[in-house]
Amino acid sequence: MKNFYSLTEVADMLSVSKETLRRWDNNGALKPVRHPINNYRVYPVSILRKFEQLGFLFEEKKIERSIPSPLSDYTMVELFSGAGGLALGLEKAGLNSILLNEIDHNACATLKKNRPEWNVVEGDVTEIDFSPYKGKVDILAGGFPCQAFSYAGKKLGFKDARGTLFYEFARAVKEIKPLICVGENVRGLLNHNDGKTLRGMISILDELGYDVLPPQLLKAIFYRVPQKRERLLIVGLRRGAGLKYQFPAPHTEVYTLKDALKKGRLYNKDVPISPGQAYSPRKKVIMQAVPPGGYWRDLSLKLQKEYMQKSFYLGGGKTGIARRMHWDEPSLTLTCNPAQKQTERCHPDETRPFRVREYARIQTFPDDWQFVGSLSSQYKQIGNAVPVNMAIEIGYSLVRCLNAYYAANNLRSSKIKKQVLLQAFA
Repeated sequence: MKNFYSLTEVADMLSVSKETLRRWDNNGALKPVRHPINNYRVYPVSILRKFEQLGFLFEEKKIERSIPSPLSDYTMVELFSGAGGLALGLEKAGLNSILLNEIDHNACATLKKNRPEWNVVEGDVTEIDFSPYKGKVDILAGGFPCQAFSYAGKKLGFKDARGTLFYEFARAVKEIKPLICVGENVRGLLNHNDGKTLRGMISILDELGYDVLPPQLLKAIFYRVPQKRERLLIVGLRRGAGLKYQFPAPHTEVYTLKDALKKGRLYNKDVPISPGQAYSPRKKVIMQAVPPGGYWRDLSLKLQKEYMQKSFYLGGGKTGIARRMHWDEPSLTLTCNPAQKQTERCHPDETRPFRVREYARIQTFPDDWQFVGSLSSQYKQIGNAVPVNMAIEIGYSLVRCLNAYYAANNLRSSKIKKQVLLQAFA
């Protein structure tokens, strides 16, 4: 365990800005100290213990990091698959996809190009009959949009969610009856419609016979991803099956943009050259004035007003505008467009947006995973994906759960017995 953490690391771990930490320092809420060797401002472990979300840093018991091996052929269905970040990660963890659904044509082409053997069904999820998969699936997963529901009563029921894509996810749960259902979503779902949307989803899964664990927010930087991305994980276990699940344990090592794009801890070579967007001539001149790790406030007042225009006079930090990344920090969360004015993702050295393969590296896709479609479509596919390394860790947690379940039922390696038991619970 480290004895000290830098200002940047603590900001990333707590999901606050460095400006917030400096403000806490000024008002005495959280004061750094000087490192005994290099005299840098750092935070000793002792003063970070007050933050419950960092409790894993101080656990004396060493976290088990062994990679589980599936005791059987565990199967999964995934909806809203996108370009395959979640599916690829779960595959690397040992899970076998028997159906992936996605409506975006280019994303489906990406899936088919990289995994011709996968059963990729392109089209509207509302038109899919999932009943043939009943009793044949261990895990149903999907990243459905967080659409608000229209409440018909005190407790939201399955039928009340009709017209939303979560209803289709729930319908798949109802028709397939998997052992485990896994929903992943953005952090905003926690507070969407004052929390009613999430409570409604949990209520529906409960009605369908699933015990839903308290949803957990996973920070990508704790799962070998060089990016400040967060995903909400919702896990439902089929009631009465005796399943026990633990969310993936976080890692304490944080990876940076240098790890993503240079040869080192994550990749055995520098990022390959690839196509990418470019700035207009005037925008490039302005962005050249922004230092690594900086943003619009690092420009001269004249350039601030020119670039920000009306936004200059509005409130808020607007920290994504004219933002240049830094080699020694994780990237900010990738969006669907690296050159969008409100969410700039500028290369730390070169004055340009991140290129496609750089985007993919930051999402921890392997270099041989190819993306199909126009440049803008490729950026969109990558920006919307679940980081592969995070998906691998989720996959390991699911494999451990299923291993324990089948071992407890004396079905360690018998596919025939496994199918009989699945049918019994169907």
